Amino acid sequence: MCIIYTYMWQEQKIKIAVDAIVFGYSNNTLNVLLVKQKFGLLKDTWVLVGGFVQNNEALKDAVARELKEEAGIEVNYLEQLYTFGDDINRDPRDRVISVAYFALVNSTELHLTADTDADDAQWFPIYNIPKLGFDHNKIIEVALERLKNKLSYQPIGFDLLPEEFLFSELENLYCTLLNKEIDRRNFRKKFLSYNVIEETNKMGGKGTGRPAKLFKFNKQKYQLLEKEGFHFDIKFA
Repeated sequence: MCIIYTYMWQEQKIKIAVDAIVFGYSNNTLNVLLVKQKFGLLKDTWVLVGGFVQNNEALKDAVARELKEEAGIEVNYLEQLYTFGDDINRDPRDRVISVAYFALVNSTELHLTADTDADDAQWFPIYNIPKLGFDHNKIIEVALERLKNKLSYQPIGFDLLPEEFLFSELENLYCTLLNKEIDRRNFRKKFLSYNVIEETNKMGGKGTGRPAKLFKFNKQKYQLLEKEGFHFDIKFA
């Protein structure tokens, strides 16, 4: 007896896109980069930087291209966050699965230039984000939660600071990102004990206050420490 199995081939009509959640930091405020759509169904709507992946393109290359085309920037730190596609109606145009990446930048050193299908590019405070197109508000929420979690075991926050910074700026950064007041005395003692930052011979600080030493991040020391197992337990006030 011969059994014949018949398979029904159904052509997929699914598109792959990438979205970039770019966090910047300035004046004790965490910001996220948004662009305004120039064309299509969501014209004049604010969204994350992103677009469709080309046939011969790697995902990270697609993110880098979109950042350059839509906002005129390049980033050093880029990490894959999550794949969004459970909501089959997340994009009103087609069935689209988006692979999201998040980046951390020192926004004070970047000049935004909107181009291609973006009409404008601006930084928005993380707690004052407008209603965005697609499911981009949700994507930002997921990225922010990932950022907060990573701060406890990986010093990714240094990508948000200038190369040389005051220790008080590092403290304020953590308070801002975690949206809590930290135990600053414990924070300073513990951070310095890891030797992942070092004093420079330069002084910083403006105004009538006493000038303070500037610090810089020692990436090589951190990488050695990371191999041994790094966990930074933050105590809150």
